[in-house]
Amino acid sequence: MDSGKEVEESSSAPILESKRTRSNGKGKSIDDGDAPPPPAAAKTHVVTTKATPHHKGGMKKGIAILDFILRLSAIGSALGAAVLMGTNEQILPFFTQFLQFHAQWDDFPMFRFFVGANATASGILILSLPFSIVCIVRPLAVGPRFLLVIIDLVLMGLVVAAASSAAAIVYLAHNGSQDANWNAICQQFTDFCQGSSLAVIASFVAAIFLACLVLVSSVALKRS
Repeated sequence: MDSGKEVEESSSAPILESKRTRSNGKGKSIDDGDAPPPPAAAKTHVVTTKATPHHKGGMKKGIAILDFILRLSAIGSALGAAVLMGTNEQILPFFTQFLQFHAQWDDFPMFRFFVGANATASGILILSLPFSIVCIVRPLAVGPRFLLVIIDLVLMGLVVAAASSAAAIVYLAHNGSQDANWNAICQQFTDFCQGSSLAVIASFVAAIFLACLVLVSSVALKRS
């Protein structure tokens, strides 16, 4: 009986000791319950998905440079359309100088509106270049960008209206209208019709550049 109790007490002693204390090698006991918990793994690694201001500013600066290039292209197209139409005329030679057929751009009200609208658009676009440069220097500025998108939107509507009205006259000059008894004059005034057609094409190209400017400015404002 005594031997069985001794075996039972010897087997339970290490368990009790492990629950109470353990030695740290210097004679001091350390309680397992006082050990600090290991740091959480989730706190050691912090992942952020926010873009840094430097990266955001670099992207906006690239958009501003693209805006400046498109603005120069729109100026060239609108100014070229105004010059082509404003210098467009043709005189048909006949036997005497007293009997001549003369076709000139200011004979048509739509062509006068066309020249004025494209010249106005190119002038305002030239005045908007300093604001575009400000957007390059300060890509995070919202005020100049908002002003540019309003100007570009108004100019796009003006240029599209002028190009569309002039295109209608050019179509009648090429094909005429049997219902209105309008004859096609491009069979005689070939140079005049060719110059008018080139001016209308240049004006529509300027409208496309303006539409791209509105889109670029909208993207820049959306990322603000």
